[in-house]
Amino acid sequence: MGLLIRLLFLAATVFSIVTLASITRRLLGVHFSVTRLTIAAGIAWGTSTPIMMAMLGPRLPDGRLQDAAKPALLVLTLLIMLLPSMVFLVVAEALTPSGSLPTPLEWIRGLRSRVARSRRYWRFTMILIRHGLGPYLRGRRPHSDIGRSLRNALDEGGLTFIKFGQILSTRRDLLPAEVIGELSALQHQAAHVPWPRIEAVLAAEYGDLDQVFSRFDREPMAAASVAQVHSARLVTGEEVVVKVRRPGVTTQVARDLDIIRRLARTLEQRTAWARALGTVALAEGFAAALREELDFRIEARNLAAVAQTRVEGVAVPRAYEEYSSERVLVMERFDGVPLREAAGRSAERGIEPRELAERLLDYLLRQVMLEGVFHADPHPGNILLLTDGRLGMLDFGSVGRLDSSLRAAIQRLMGAIDSGDPLYLCDAVLEVMSAPEDVDEDALERDLGRFTARYLRAGGSGFDVVMFTDLFRIVTAHGLAVPAEVAAVFRALGTLEGTLTELARDFDIVAEARRLAGGYALERVTPEALKKEAASELVALLPMLRRLPRRVDRVVGALEGGRLSVNVRLFADRRDREVVTGLVHQVLITVLAATSGVMGVLMVGREHGPMVGTNVSLYQFLGYSFLAVASVLALRVLVVVFRRPDS
Repeated sequence: MGLLIRLLFLAATVFSIVTLASITRRLLGVHFSVTRLTIAAGIAWGTSTPIMMAMLGPRLPDGRLQDAAKPALLVLTLLIMLLPSMVFLVVAEALTPSGSLPTPLEWIRGLRSRVARSRRYWRFTMILIRHGLGPYLRGRRPHSDIGRSLRNALDEGGLTFIKFGQILSTRRDLLPAEVIGELSALQHQAAHVPWPRIEAVLAAEYGDLDQVFSRFDREPMAAASVAQVHSARLVTGEEVVVKVRRPGVTTQVARDLDIIRRLARTLEQRTAWARALGTVALAEGFAAALREELDFRIEARNLAAVAQTRVEGVAVPRAYEEYSSERVLVMERFDGVPLREAAGRSAERGIEPRELAERLLDYLLRQVMLEGVFHADPHPGNILLLTDGRLGMLDFGSVGRLDSSLRAAIQRLMGAIDSGDPLYLCDAVLEVMSAPEDVDEDALERDLGRFTARYLRAGGSGFDVVMFTDLFRIVTAHGLAVPAEVAAVFRALGTLEGTLTELARDFDIVAEARRLAGGYALERVTPEALKKEAASELVALLPMLRRLPRRVDRVVGALEGGRLSVNVRLFADRRDREVVTGLVHQVLITVLAATSGVMGVLMVGREHGPMVGTNVSLYQFLGYSFLAVASVLALRVLVVVFRRPDS
């Protein structure tokens, strides 16, 4: 019998807490987590006894509350009981908005990863301090050898930080030349992963290797920070290379990316230089690119997309998508030597280095100007001179993508650079870059005029890295933001400039780029191209052309009959209506809360009148009711004020 009573009491308690939580949420009109609602309901339950004693009077000898039979007092007491729980929810929302902290279950599940991440975060922070970067993180002036210190710190940080440094070394629009020079020296030759661990990955993907490969070399051809490459032969007889992601790399990368994002947020909050560079956006862009690089299915799709650009003498390996997955990529094997060794061997095959440079420039410019999908990192290590004399392009883990409008804008920018007209260049820069509303176009045009006089007149240095660096500095000095896609284009062009210089030191990039661009223009004005373009435009215009006569007839008829008018609908967009409705709602609730509070204070102060309870008059009861309603309405307004927009 005692156990049954305990179970009934427990069930009644749980039911009461659930009911109180539901009523509290309804009164505030905002969704909360189960944890917060449970705590709030527990507070209401715990404070219910003293509130009831204060409102309904002391207990009678038989245990009953002396005013418990008064329904009006019971309703008011219930409302006042809920106020402490509602105050808790509003204060909790102000201090820790919903979604800013993990739920208890998420906290328990992520405890192990948080401990590992905190240990890694602390270790990398110590690396930065050990290399003299501690004051720099606190916003103080950097010492003179910041580039070397940063390079050494990132190198010691490992895989993700090395890759981040390599990306930073290409952002000449953001960092000074001395820092770029140091970061450019970052290289990462990873140790080989033992065969048993690689075999475990392959077995998880394929099951029995003999059903896919007739031969698989256990010794890797190369090892990098993300993956290592093995030579193999398919059962169908094709020679392939198999790129296998290093086991455990995703966990390490996820942990390091979280550290980079946290450091970026901290730096942007504490230092002016980080806010100027936009470190948070830079970190997010790097994280997205690195996550893509970890998924080999994306690289397989990139190979298929880039293969659409056909330049004679340039080859892209075929991806065997039926054998590829997120962790394994099977590609056609190229037999050749790295481009750094090609200068000596090309002469043996009767190929001039200048011819190779022309091919490579044609390949990248065609991708950027016409196709919109381009190799984002054409450095010599990613290019082979094949035995048949072709150039083989490698490593498509990250490619650049440009839509048609951005391609057209970049074409106009390149044309403006070629023409050397400051006014034309200013318009093209404003079209390509993201410009603030208060940009000083006259000052920008003057700076670009000095830029053209220095680089684009007779004797200028042409399309080289220094020119692009100065152009980026001009646009950033005027508050213009360089879109990531545009930065990728100029990064690729800057990298290509170094690659072409290695092939042929006397190669005139400007003259060749002009010649190739003229050829692309001629390709777009051939009869077949014009016919195709006209057909596509006609298809797009046809529906509008069909409706045009009928609409013109309606307008002419309305004009002739004097019925032509213009109808402007305010707040036609649903989102505008929702914003205005929400503001009016909040203002109305605030006015009602203030009115109820004032009326409550006035009513409580009145001592005479009919009695509702033993010690409470009707006026006091109404005053307490108005104050309770005012408190609920005020808390309802405050919880919306403190609520995060995305919660």
